[in-house]
Amino acid sequence: MLRWLIGGGREPQGLAEKSPLQTIGEEQTQNPYTELLVLKAHHDIVRFLVQLDDYRFASAGDDGIVVVWNAQTGEKLLELNGHTQKITAIITFPSLESCEEKNQLILTASADRTVIVWDSDTGRQVQRISCFQSTVKCLTVLQRLDVWLSGGNDLCVWNRKLDLLCKTSHLSDTGISALVEIPKNCVVAAVGKELIIFRLVAPTEGSLEWDILEIKHLLDHQDNILSLINVNDLSFVTGSHIGELIIWDALDWTMQAYERHFWDPSPQLDTQQEIKLCQKSNDISIHHFTCDEENVFAAVGRGLYVYNLHMKRVIACQKTAHDSSVLHIARLSNRQLISCSEDGSVRIWELREKQQLAAEPVPTGFFNMWGFGRVNKQASQPVKKQQENATSCSLELIGDLIGHSSSVEMFLYFEDHGLVTCSADHLIILWKNGERESGLRSLRLFQKLEENGDLYLAV
Repeated sequence: MLRWLIGGGREPQGLAEKSPLQTIGEEQTQNPYTELLVLKAHHDIVRFLVQLDDYRFASAGDDGIVVVWNAQTGEKLLELNGHTQKITAIITFPSLESCEEKNQLILTASADRTVIVWDSDTGRQVQRISCFQSTVKCLTVLQRLDVWLSGGNDLCVWNRKLDLLCKTSHLSDTGISALVEIPKNCVVAAVGKELIIFRLVAPTEGSLEWDILEIKHLLDHQDNILSLINVNDLSFVTGSHIGELIIWDALDWTMQAYERHFWDPSPQLDTQQEIKLCQKSNDISIHHFTCDEENVFAAVGRGLYVYNLHMKRVIACQKTAHDSSVLHIARLSNRQLISCSEDGSVRIWELREKQQLAAEPVPTGFFNMWGFGRVNKQASQPVKKQQENATSCSLELIGDLIGHSSSVEMFLYFEDHGLVTCSADHLIILWKNGERESGLRSLRLFQKLEENGDLYLAV
């Protein structure tokens, strides 16, 4: 484990010449992360991080190893060995609130076609499930029903005792790439270009068996779905490889909004030509979402877009937030956004309000709620008088964290312990609030002096 002190932002050589990337000076006054710890334990790409509690997290990746860390000290607590190929999914399965014995489990899926259940406190392998016919690509927990689901070429439902309760038939060779829970005991699964709604049927007096029913297929995407998350209890959002963003009603599964104008194709091109044109650049793929009560934040190609749910329009964007594709984003509580990218950087943004000019056109090319993907000519006219005082926002760069030498796959944020990033360079970096850490070191020093009686001698 290495500890570094970093004084300010620095730019990798060559990035400034390649794109109009927003930069920040050496004095990053609003960036608290001025110290870092480099954690070494993996031997291949580290793709996943999952928080276990207020001070622990687990990492996993292509070496098939799971490592449990202390987020405060960077200490390696446990190493879990059991998979023979790369890990494809990882989640935690918390104990029931009514259960006296709090015993959190870690579930990992691998390309070796197994799922292993681990005790997060001891590292003990609780059970290994090896009855899968294909690689499990996603795992999700339905806490209310106390079951978990595995998604591959089929969808399986399991209980806490690891009994297989029910499963679907073979769905697709493509496999399920993402799963989220929605109301009415339903889940939505992303399978290639389509979404499938499933309903779980729990045992009743009339039937003691669990069942899973295929309710509806949603076929509105024209390319593979890359991202799927819940926006709130009433809606969820999906994003595709060619930049299609769809917001769905979680109760009746209808489209609330559709947008794919992240580029400006020629009107003469048909749909397939448009798709072929877009796939060359990969600059419009929607890799990740995050959201709050007001906004959906989207990682689109190299850029970041903020869509306001109430105003029904994009209120801020950074078309070139990074030099390569943005892989993961997360919102903080203080109107800040963190993003990481294939370019090896982690950047911190602040959403700031700004007064929109009277003659500024309404942004219609992004998340156009009214045109359902078609250009709305009326909306492209200058802003009307009643909109002259409309407030828009900007994403301002306030921090640039350069530490990894390869693609940063994802990150975790701990309010008390800092930021954790993982990368294709096999490393994990724990970014620390320098001012906070300095204060803690001073406090520990005074406590030690007081224990030894040296403090009173010095006085």
